[in-house]
Amino acid sequence: MKLAVTYDNGNVFGHFGHTEAFRIYDIDGGKITSVQTVPTNGTGHGALAGFLAERGAEALICGGIGGGALAALSEAGIAVYPGVTGNADEAARAFADGNLTFDPTAHCDHHDHAGHSEHSCGAHGCGHGNHGCKK
Repeated sequence: MKLAVTYDNGNVFGHFGHTEAFRIYDIDGGKITSVQTVPTNGTGHGALAGFLAERGAEALICGGIGGGALAALSEAGIAVYPGVTGNADEAARAFADGNLTFDPTAHCDHHDHAGHSEHSCGAHGCGHGNHGCKK
């Protein structure tokens, strides 16, 4: 199976729709057999579901993620494991071992708020008031 992880400088990136790269792992028999880092080249939000589907991803580990992206990934047949932080390779190993700790309720629904820019959904130290990040 192919597992994608939002990726930034060795870690799980905190917001699916803004990730600049994915780390893609091939997993066979509970072992990681290959790893590659793939830049998104500016692709964002819902279009990332197609980006991952084209690369054969069957599962995604991420920090925060919006409802539209969740729906697009579901439609593409990609299972989502949100609310993950820390080292991307360690998260992938935990997934391969069947021991990944994730939060299925970690999602963001604040994309329609004017003036909202940077945040860290998934890590949930947003500090941006009540703008819709849920944990």
